[in-house]
Amino acid sequence: MKLHLKVWRQKSKESEGHFEVHEADGLNPNMSFLEMMDVVNDGLARERKEPIAFEHDCREGICGSCAMVINGDPHGPNQGATTCQVYLRSFRDGETLTVEPWRARAFPVIKDLVTDRSAFDRIIQAGGFVSVNTGQAPDANAMPIGKEEAERAFDAAHCIGCGACVAACRNGSAMLFAAAKVSHLGMLPQGQPERAERVRKMVEAMDAAGFGNCSNQYACEAVCPKQISADWIGRMNRDYAVAAAKKL
Repeated sequence: MKLHLKVWRQKSKESEGHFEVHEADGLNPNMSFLEMMDVVNDGLARERKEPIAFEHDCREGICGSCAMVINGDPHGPNQGATTCQVYLRSFRDGETLTVEPWRARAFPVIKDLVTDRSAFDRIIQAGGFVSVNTGQAPDANAMPIGKEEAERAFDAAHCIGCGACVAACRNGSAMLFAAAKVSHLGMLPQGQPERAERVRKMVEAMDAAGFGNCSNQYACEAVCPKQISADWIGRMNRDYAVAAAKKL
């Protein structure tokens, strides 16, 4: 199998980027996209050229660090999958693929396909946690939680913070990410004491990071590898309205 690649290359945040053409030949259709990138980088290394920088960690669809836009689709053409879960059988032999980093003001390019997504960390630091003022963490079964509430909280907690929602949104909005983080804690009894303060602080951190607002296009939901529902955005908006009213 052979693929033609147009890959974004950029040395640093300050430098201008450009597309670079590469040929990937002798590929196995059962290889993952990241394995194909490894093959390309091995070839570049043998030619004493600089390999293409890209992020990865677990390669199991858990960490979300393998952030690439493939032919305009964040994470590639497969629904409910990260880039590392995309296999070459998803493409035609001889096809040309354009590979880019996330495109968002809040995610500046560090190098090639690697972007700085620390803005998500700042949102989490602003309120994505539960404070427990005890000597040690309480036992997991100390506070019974109903099955329905627990399952809905887990639905929101599936978000892996990859940033595909931001890359797909025409406004570069992080509303789906923030809503998932606000909601999975807000659904649990442990998250109630800080519920209003949490949503205010996380939305403020999101705005300060330079993310855009939601315009209800649902592109975020369509590309989310964990298929987080956009309904969570509505829930966060309601929580925020209540929190803002309480602050007045």
